[in-house]
Amino acid sequence: MQQLLRVHNVMLSSDGFGAGEGQSLERPFGHADPAVLGAWAFATASWPNRTEPGGTRGLDDHFMREFGRNIGAEIMGRNKFGPQRGPWRDHEWQGWWGDEPPFHTPVFVLTHHERPSFSLSDTTFHFVSGAPATVLEQAKEAADGRDVRLGGGAATIRQFLDADLVDTVHVAVAPVELGAGSRLWTSPDELLDRFHHEVVPSPSGVTHHLFWRR
Repeated sequence: MQQLLRVHNVMLSSDGFGAGEGQSLERPFGHADPAVLGAWAFATASWPNRTEPGGTRGLDDHFMREFGRNIGAEIMGRNKFGPQRGPWRDHEWQGWWGDEPPFHTPVFVLTHHERPSFSLSDTTFHFVSGAPATVLEQAKEAADGRDVRLGGGAATIRQFLDADLVDTVHVAVAPVELGAGSRLWTSPDELLDRFHHEVVPSPSGVTHHLFWRR
């Protein structure tokens, strides 16, 4: 069975930004408010950080459940791992996810400044450089026959899209404009030369965009 490279649950503003400007340790999304971009996900019954019972069980929850289905590895950009730039100065800080990261697979972090791998719970982070196709082959090998998730941020997803390596994409567009930041697209029409596209509005107020290869 073919191993796919899948994009899931990318949170985007209506003007195409996945994060704002001014990312820092305290503000992973820069000037963007993650409570607005991600409100649909945080409200679901399947949100992994939910501490109380309940949550929505409809369309949004379906997409949350898809996040981990048949995923054997993840690829992410360095800016999704943390706000540091340039050579690593602090190996003690190990990302934004605490002792129990939500990935549960090997994670390949794209960086020009490699550092030793480390594990937190059942997630091992590897820091790699190389062309998208090379990193994808590493991730597929680690995935052991399952699919690979491309986790973001927007610039990393665009890099793999431009290399024509992505098989399916799910983006949830929130009704808010950011004006600047890390942009995935100006319009979803930019992907229509290679992908089928369906748009599904949700009662939560977000609009889900689904793409799959032609």
